[in-house]
Amino acid sequence: MNKTTLHNKRLAILGLGVENYYLIKWLIKHKIHCQITVCDQRAIGALGDKFIELNKHKHITWQLGSEYNKNLDRYDVLFRVPGWPVNCPGISSGLKNNKNLILTSPMRFFLDLVGTNNIIGVTGTKGKGTTSSLITAALKKAGLKVYLGGNIGVAPFSFIDKLTKADYVVLELSSFQLEDFHLSPHIAVLTNFYQEHLAPADPNNPNYHKTLSAYWLAKFNVAKSQTARDIFIINEKLKDKLLKWEAKNGRLKQRVIYFGKSNLKSALPGEHNKENIAAAEVVAKVLKIDKEAVAKAVSKFKSLEHRLELVKEINKVRYYDDSFATTPESAIIALRSFSEKIVLIAGGADKGSDFKELAQAIKNKVKYVCLLAGDGTKRIEKELININFKNYTVYGDLFSAMKKAKSLAKSGEIVLMSTGCASFGMFDNYKERGKQFKEIVNKF
Repeated sequence: MNKTTLHNKRLAILGLGVENYYLIKWLIKHKIHCQITVCDQRAIGALGDKFIELNKHKHITWQLGSEYNKNLDRYDVLFRVPGWPVNCPGISSGLKNNKNLILTSPMRFFLDLVGTNNIIGVTGTKGKGTTSSLITAALKKAGLKVYLGGNIGVAPFSFIDKLTKADYVVLELSSFQLEDFHLSPHIAVLTNFYQEHLAPADPNNPNYHKTLSAYWLAKFNVAKSQTARDIFIINEKLKDKLLKWEAKNGRLKQRVIYFGKSNLKSALPGEHNKENIAAAEVVAKVLKIDKEAVAKAVSKFKSLEHRLELVKEINKVRYYDDSFATTPESAIIALRSFSEKIVLIAGGADKGSDFKELAQAIKNKVKYVCLLAGDGTKRIEKELININFKNYTVYGDLFSAMKKAKSLAKSGEIVLMSTGCASFGMFDNYKERGKQFKEIVNKF
């Protein structure tokens, strides 16, 4: 699909997220003659300044509230945000009733327009943001022009007009962005794979995968359409899983490179970050980037916000914000990143996860757990009771939990917020949860 495909067409913008917002701005800038309807379950007030800005254009109309998902068959092209389920009733009936209807997304359209030659796509249950940022830092240190975008919060249509053929683009890609991909980037990276997104958690982004197999297939789209000229860089822990896929579906055409753990000096805590660095190293090697440039980029790299981020040290107690750890597997990884005694803040909304291993990790590594109330917390509590771990209390707010954690942590110990659960209910999202954690720490 290209620019001319959209001329004189009726476009439905399914969800006014950051990617669709910048797509609309790009369409306006390039004077694409089309009718745009923004479909969003939120009311005008919740859309804020975006509504005020876009409503000035006469060719933009709105389908909001309870009507947001209806009569999608009357459009020519649907642009879906990642949180909008591909198989929701509105899209399914639209495709059934209108055989010419095109379902796509801003990310897919971006690849259609720029091609995949200089695209590095990074996905994985966890680590994709850190790995994407490490790759970007290494390329910049080597003097290359590179743009970082995707799930990390930067819409590709915010920088598409700046791109030249020599520039690189690193895209952090979620499973929901990848699930209907038709192209794969030239270099694809898969950091890891754990159980995740198997139940709806975010009321504003209700997308989820019905099975673990469906989740894997969505992730695998980062490499599925690669050709013999392309490169797939994958964690060695997933080798057996990839070989099983090949045994069932046929051998992959592209070059496959496995990575393990890096030995480069880094300030990033945890064994998992050694894997993230190793993935970035392989990408740099493929692009023939000087090893010294990579080492310098890695040595200066700091944890991304809300990802094992050291907030502050108070009376020789270090406080870490790992609010991005929304699965039990990622919380376990966080616990294994430290040898010191830990006072843990955990719990929250349920995403359909199994908490048995997390409970055992808590028993092995944690001095005391301050649990934040939620459906996921009830299940964590059940598992802790099953293994006779009694050093925990459930709290209805973060401040109370933090106050308890501060009173328990001694010199040389750690207070870690790595919840293993989604944030919804008590917080709008993991970012708000992390922000509140940091605000409380800085008031101590």
